Amino acid sequence: CRKCRLWQSRTHAVPGEGPADAHIMFIGEGPGREEDLQGRPFVGPAGQLLNELLAEAGLRRDEVFISNIVKCRPPDNREPLPDEVAACRDYLNGQIAVINPKVICTLGRPALHALVDPGLSITKEHGQPRQVSGIVVVPLYHPAAALHRQDLRPQLVADMAKLRLILDRVLCQR
Repeated sequence: CRKCRLWQSRTHAVPGEGPADAHIMFIGEGPGREEDLQGRPFVGPAGQLLNELLAEAGLRRDEVFISNIVKCRPPDNREPLPDEVAACRDYLNGQIAVINPKVICTLGRPALHALVDPGLSITKEHGQPRQVSGIVVVPLYHPAAALHRQDLRPQLVADMAKLRLILDRVLCQR
């Protein structure tokens, strides 16, 4: 893909991974250094924390779909720019359409803004489910934020516990 400038510095595109029939998707902002090198999402330190958080919620990585709003690493791990998010939007929309998850967890502010509303604050919205186009969306802090700010970790753990209850409720409605 060469729809935006990010292709120029990538090693690998990182489209996402997980089962095509996953009930839940986790969507972050973009690949980091390790993800770019391996071509897989959330394999660096934030991914290791995400794996721990999944276990806290009674989930396994191999049963969830993990992706990002952009599929190539932004330089210096900066946030994706609006035109880069727009360039990748068809890919993300296609993933959501194919997987048809019951729940999407946005990881961090950029994913919350891209998928729900650019006017929302992750600080105010984290852990609060809402319906978006028939899908329950649960905003969560990005695991990398909890690595940089240890005070966020207990809240992220609590939100993951709440996520388990939300997911159970949504799956019982099927």
